[in-house]
Amino acid sequence: MKFTLSWLKDHLETDATLAEIVERLTSIGLEVEHVDDKAELKPFVIAKVLTAVQHPDADRLRVLTVDTGDGKPPVQVVCGAPNARAGLIGAFAAPGTYVPGIDVTLTVGKIRGVESHGMMCSERELELSDEHNGIIDLPEDAPVGTSFASYAHLDDPVIEINLTPNRPDATSVYGIARDLAASGLGRLVGGAIMPHVGNGMCPVKVTIEAPELCPGFALRLVKDVKNGPSPKWLQQRLIAIGLRPISALVDITNYVTFDRGRPLHVFDAAKVAGNLMVRRAKNGEKVQALDGREYTLTPEMCVIADDNGVESIAGIMGGEHSGCDENTTDVLIESALWDPITTARTGRTLGIITDARYRFERGVDPEFMVPGIELATKLVIDFCGGTPTEAEVAGYAGHQPKIVSLPLSEVKRLTGIEVPKAESLNILSRLGFHAQGSGDVVDVTVPSWRPHVDGKADLVEEVMRIHGVDNIAPQPLGAHDVVNGKILTTLQIRTRAAKRSLAVRGMMEAVTWSFIPAKHAELFGGGQTALKLANPIAADMSDMRPSLLPGLISAAQRNADKGIGDVALFEVSGTYEGDGADQQRRVAAGVRRGTAKLDGSGRNWAGNSGPVGVFDAKADAIAALEACGAPVDRLQIEAGGPAWYHPGRSGTIKLGPKTVLGTFGEFHPKTLEGLDVSGPLCGFEVFVDAVPEPKAKPTKTKPRLDLSAFQAVKRDFAFVVDKAVEAGTLVRAALAADKKLITAVSVFDVFEGASLGEGKKSIAIEVSIQPVEKTLTDEDFEALAKRIVENVGKQTGGVLRG
Repeated sequence: MKFTLSWLKDHLETDATLAEIVERLTSIGLEVEHVDDKAELKPFVIAKVLTAVQHPDADRLRVLTVDTGDGKPPVQVVCGAPNARAGLIGAFAAPGTYVPGIDVTLTVGKIRGVESHGMMCSERELELSDEHNGIIDLPEDAPVGTSFASYAHLDDPVIEINLTPNRPDATSVYGIARDLAASGLGRLVGGAIMPHVGNGMCPVKVTIEAPELCPGFALRLVKDVKNGPSPKWLQQRLIAIGLRPISALVDITNYVTFDRGRPLHVFDAAKVAGNLMVRRAKNGEKVQALDGREYTLTPEMCVIADDNGVESIAGIMGGEHSGCDENTTDVLIESALWDPITTARTGRTLGIITDARYRFERGVDPEFMVPGIELATKLVIDFCGGTPTEAEVAGYAGHQPKIVSLPLSEVKRLTGIEVPKAESLNILSRLGFHAQGSGDVVDVTVPSWRPHVDGKADLVEEVMRIHGVDNIAPQPLGAHDVVNGKILTTLQIRTRAAKRSLAVRGMMEAVTWSFIPAKHAELFGGGQTALKLANPIAADMSDMRPSLLPGLISAAQRNADKGIGDVALFEVSGTYEGDGADQQRRVAAGVRRGTAKLDGSGRNWAGNSGPVGVFDAKADAIAALEACGAPVDRLQIEAGGPAWYHPGRSGTIKLGPKTVLGTFGEFHPKTLEGLDVSGPLCGFEVFVDAVPEPKAKPTKTKPRLDLSAFQAVKRDFAFVVDKAVEAGTLVRAALAADKKLITAVSVFDVFEGASLGEGKKSIAIEVSIQPVEKTLTDEDFEALAKRIVENVGKQTGGVLRG
């Protein structure tokens, strides 16, 4: 919202300076974004042409001697304006002056061999209008040597404020002045509008077929007008806020729009056929608008039509056919109310942004509909003459004000500031609210120009912004009770730990879309339970991802397409199995492609590495779980995983029979085919939020008393078992042989060959033995080894390999 300082002072009687007004506007919630004090026009002075002679070397140029009024000898200026003559008084720019209309800083120069020390300016060169056929010609009494900007009232600062959607009242200069007056910065003036006594009834009648879209419509005919340029002061104000003056009738509607927040429209009465009708547009109906473009309308849009068809897009823009021009003699002035939602939807659909739409979609003052047409009538008569008829008002049933109950104690509760009751009521009264009642609770009647005030919090905000947020006393930040208190949640800590552990394993972090194609969602368990988007940003982003793996696999393939086939990617983020909070999970996932082993390269001294496989994915999954605090020594690995993995090269990680912590494996060929990718590819997913919470640790560090003083010993065993026996089962059997002495068991070799027999394999394990009470003798080791062999044989059927 832009306005000039003099425009504001039409409605605000104040002695405040520009700086004080700007500061107060921001403090009451009308944030000032920019102030243009017209500094570029200050160097221009009023000067008089003393002589004007023909240029010796150019037919269209004249050499002028100009008196700038500074007491110095006249300066020589070369000018090409056809109206340059002796005795002319105009605007002069000396060398060094920046001329905004031509974007040039003047210097002393030679034009066809004659020096020119400045220039006499046209209106376009000062950005006053488009006129450039001659230089500015001022009256004979214009004071030579004084500031041209001051003389022409061009030194008027322009203030631009930023409005929030809940302040439609501040889309007018009068509304801004009302706020400033309520804040104590001056007195509100210029609000009275006298009604006009019309000469007969308006011959054009209005019918409203869609009252839900148009709550009211006022129309008046003014006969025998003479449409021409609007007054200079009005043109200057419109130019200052970025509008182009067109004609008096059109300029009046723009002026009232900004001055009072009341958009209007004028029809050339001679071009209107019959009466006016407010209705819904017909499907496919077209209208040529004032911007020269043709728009196709739908039944969701509201229009003003006559017997010829659509004449205006309601609340947004008029039609070109019935627009006013220099030949207009009878004008119809329209002031109506339009449904905000319909106006906003129509403007967005058609892609039209206008000052009228900006105000109607936020809500205009319904009680100013009739005064608005009276103000416009006065200006038309003042500028263009004419005789008005009575106003035709249709559909308006009057405004029903809202009444909001306000406990005055809410001001303290919601803001933390003690505002006396009398001051709160006084502020509301100055803003146009009317309070009734005694005690703490009062009933407040909301004025018609504040449609967005609905509850007590809105009223508290009104009190607070006028009272001043500067009155909030600064409070020191309270100290934490614990110096090193926990800041991050457990899930945040696990997320960071998982990312670090996977990055250490040579994987690169990726950030993929949360939206994936429906086909990909079905491949990874989406199916009928997929969480589909009601309004996807693209056809191939229709479902929320049930797994992180589709995005990571696709990213790995994009790298391969660019020649980087050996990649290892991971992501720790959310997956969505439904719209419930319990169906959104925090998952750490990763994929490896090609030969992207743990060392990060596909080569070593012994030759090329083999392709990635199930055990690479398993190691990544275990590492991520360990970083998240999972008890890896108690994890159980079951063969097989979800359908997107290869059935014989995948596994499921569990903690107990029911808690699934993750899955891993090589991907099924059908999965790769469905994603249109190529392998080899393996991957994993671990459920970070499924890892049980760690047990509380003691607050004080206690010494360990179970450390042994004896040397640890390691022994190797190799067992021949059936191929179906899992290595984990054998490890657990060996551990159970003596839980006091055996501290760890690990597999270091698996061998299959004809020498072992059909359907057999050899699993070699390393057993770590830690004596606790004494040094073990050979007999003790033999007895322990016997128990290990017996326990493994009993649980797995394995025999010690000879």
